[in-house]
Amino acid sequence: MKITLITACYNSAATIRTAIESVLAQRGVDMEYIVVDGGSTDGTVDLIKEYADKTFNSQLSTLNFTFRWLSEEDSGMYDAINKGIKMATGDVVGILNADDLLEAPDTLAHIAAVFAPGVECVYADIRFVKDDLRTTVRYYGARHWRPWMHNWGYMPPHPSVYIRRELFAKFGGYRLGYQISADFELMVRYLCRNRIRAVYLPECVVKMRMGGKSTRNWHANVLLNVENVRANRANGYFCCFAMMLPKYFFKIWGFICKA
Repeated sequence: MKITLITACYNSAATIRTAIESVLAQRGVDMEYIVVDGGSTDGTVDLIKEYADKTFNSQLSTLNFTFRWLSEEDSGMYDAINKGIKMATGDVVGILNADDLLEAPDTLAHIAAVFAPGVECVYADIRFVKDDLRTTVRYYGARHWRPWMHNWGYMPPHPSVYIRRELFAKFGGYRLGYQISADFELMVRYLCRNRIRAVYLPECVVKMRMGGKSTRNWHANVLLNVENVRANRANGYFCCFAMMLPKYFFKIWGFICKA
């Protein structure tokens, strides 16, 4: 099995190095890494080129590993991810944000091992960390997630979700009409509306820095919930803004229980 991992980035020079290095550290898996840059001006492209050249000239180039990238103007993160999906050649596709990193060198091997025949999606846990990348602030576990929870705005953590590539041609990619919640909408469409066969992997697979697009301020949280309601309704499910509020009890538990 071959895994394609996609990183969409724009002016991410401050963080993308750790993301790339966590990918290059992976062992025991056939993989393709695609970085889609939106035309950065802060040195991000130079960093990508540095690692692409280093990878090409190293022993990694003789293993089951491919590093591909492009840099051009796009319509935002979800447009960039869709471009990466179109470039992908792996059996399975996952997303790694430019300010996140894979938990351990065997993370992708563990994910690949769960994809038995008939399994269409694997999801797991992630943890939010401080800038030292070691101190856990919040643990986002998906052990107790069930499909009905989408009505209440609760989903598996998007950076932990890996989906068979052929499903993107069947059910479509990320909807560009969402600023924050295109990932939520896609999971409602895939995991709930179309009931793809998903399996939970009981381990943490991604370290995520605090301060992402959906959590940076109260305005972003409001927009997130408005778009989550819209995503549910677009897929034929009743939903209203008040139904988004109970999920914050799960989030509070994540700050308390950091295991």
